[in-house]
Amino acid sequence: MMAREVAEAEVVSLVEEAVTHRRWWVGQWPDGVAYVAGLVAQDVQDALLERYGRWPLCPVCASGDPHALDVEPELGEDPHWVCGKAGVVVAPVGGLT
Repeated sequence: MMAREVAEAEVVSLVEEAVTHRRWWVGQWPDGVAYVAGLVAQDVQDALLERYGRWPLCPVCASGDPHALDVEPELGEDPHWVCGKAGVVVAPVGGLT
């Protein structure tokens, strides 16, 4: 999870927790498997916000207050990281470098 310089053992644990939770979730709703990548990304983003602050920071907006990217669609297939301010797709979930 090196995207935007967040990589520590604790962060890896956050990802593992999110995956474990979503594995249970898919067990309850198998048709939701296509949504797991976006949901895990949002789960990790929320957990990081509580511990470290906004993540991942938007690489598109050079001015103004730093802000995090959003996952779109919030519940759907083929999720992407998007700058909500500029309305620009930055990368697919799993594709930040």
